[in-house]
Amino acid sequence: MEDEAIIIRLTPDQAFVLSDWLYQVMFQSDDLEGIVRDRAVWSPIYAISGTLDTTLSEIFMPDYSQRLDAAKERLRVRMYGEAAESTGPDENTTAAPQAHQTEWGTAGNHGESDQGR
Repeated sequence: MEDEAIIIRLTPDQAFVLSDWLYQVMFQSDDLEGIVRDRAVWSPIYAISGTLDTTLSEIFMPDYSQRLDAAKERLRVRMYGEAAESTGPDENTTAAPQAHQTEWGTAGNHGESDQGR
């Protein structure tokens, strides 16, 4: 079982937004330990982050922030059917729509520059 790979499929927008979030948690805020206390979980997190980093060309583009905002908006529209504001810390994130629960899959260092972040 240990030699068998697991494939996770994400849309390009999902991958881009997840990559940015992982980067923020792992490298910008240095808060991975506060979020994920079991260090065994870090191995798959780093594997996913590294895979995203080597796959996504958007992370090196000069209009990174605009692309990220557009990807987030498309994901919100897809999930909720309309433009939605970013979920704040006091908002309920457990009320994900049915499409999110059934359709969407579950699931680095972004180059030398932090341009666009």
